[in-house]
Amino acid sequence: MKMFDPVLLRTFLTVAETGGFTAAGRTLGLRQSTVSQHIRKLELAAGRQLFARDTHSVELTGDGQAMIGFAQGILAGQERALAYFAGPELRGRLRFGASEDFVLTRLPDILHNFRASHPLVDLELTVELSGMLHDRLRAGDLDLVLGKQHPGQDQGRLMWREPLVWTGLADTRLPADLPVPLIAYPPSSVTRTRALDVLRQSGHAWRVVCTSASLSGLRAATLAGLGVAVFARSQVPAGLTALPPGVLPDLGDVEFVLIGRSGVRSPAADALADAITTEADRLRTV
Repeated sequence: MKMFDPVLLRTFLTVAETGGFTAAGRTLGLRQSTVSQHIRKLELAAGRQLFARDTHSVELTGDGQAMIGFAQGILAGQERALAYFAGPELRGRLRFGASEDFVLTRLPDILHNFRASHPLVDLELTVELSGMLHDRLRAGDLDLVLGKQHPGQDQGRLMWREPLVWTGLADTRLPADLPVPLIAYPPSSVTRTRALDVLRQSGHAWRVVCTSASLSGLRAATLAGLGVAVFARSQVPAGLTALPPGVLPDLGDVEFVLIGRSGVRSPAADALADAITTEADRLRTV
């Protein structure tokens, strides 16, 4: 099957536009003899004469006039194809889970920039507690998770490690003879588990006065003075303050990690993980 060489078509259009082989050669940076050779090859492929030429002029034949439309269409189609396949390599579905800790950070900006750089990636965002995200990742429902874990679990890519702190209002007072009023995420929460373990080991009594699956819910309850809540030190919500050391037992550290599906390679997930890692410092400020 015959196919028209795009190089020959481009030379043909340039000759038609400039009105001569010499002028076309200057425009294309080709010798006149090369331009003439291109036109002969194109005419041979078409089986028609495209230019009527003599020693003084070059004019399009009827077939040459028809060839202009075909040549323009072929070259335009080729440019569209090249633009498509030379565009962003990443495409497909990416199911990303982020813990509640990041809803007030700059994570939305990072995701916005990622979408702008990779518009063919269909990004699905799930915001839940870290424990639930880990479960969904193991079940194959997510491709990448950004969340918390207890130190030493050795999973995924460690982003950073920092202390957990008890938080409350600036004037919070905890009577020694009353149970610690705890505001916490639901069970499976990393911070809830740590708080209860530490209180139990230190012999403190406690009562859960508020359970909320949202960061805004915990903040609202703590601002209302209902009790104390646990947050990573860099992510204490506005209006709350870390309690002084010694008021309650030390909570130790927590790790923030990026974890992908085990045994499954996802270029899109790798790219997002790299983007988040590069911007990690922006996630440590509320």
